[in-house]
Amino acid sequence: MQFFTVQPSFTLDVPIGPQELMPRVRAAIRDLGLREVAGSAGACVDLKVAANERRFWSPHLNAQASEIETGSQLYCRFSPRPEIWTGFMLFYLVIVCLISASAIFGYVQWFLGDRPWGLLFIPVGIGGILALHVVSLIGQGLSADQMKVLRERLDQVLDKAVGA
Repeated sequence: MQFFTVQPSFTLDVPIGPQELMPRVRAAIRDLGLREVAGSAGACVDLKVAANERRFWSPHLNAQASEIETGSQLYCRFSPRPEIWTGFMLFYLVIVCLISASAIFGYVQWFLGDRPWGLLFIPVGIGGILALHVVSLIGQGLSADQMKVLRERLDQVLDKAVGA
């Protein structure tokens, strides 16, 4: 796992085109009894952890099919559940807004000849962003077992879809 990877991703090449692959994937999900933990719409497949095994840091796996010369390429990305990801992005946005406001306030203080103590919040905000990044890496480490399960499910679905 790379240090700066917040959403680990990988690609898979499949020898059939997306128009043929996706109906087969939907059939494989149905045939394997994975409807509660997998879904597909359009050119996307979402795999999630079963509800009874879900933890705060549980990931989900999204795979998006695109056409290439030899068939399809699936771009697959592990990420936090959408509600957790939205929360993280909200925290990032708030911190960036506070850093910007602090920079403006500090600049105005400096311009008016006062001590620019407002600039002290910039390193605090940067520390907050780094802390969020470390928390996301810890969550990835804690969910490595579930990421492996999701990858195995994707491989199982693709084996059934392509082998059918």
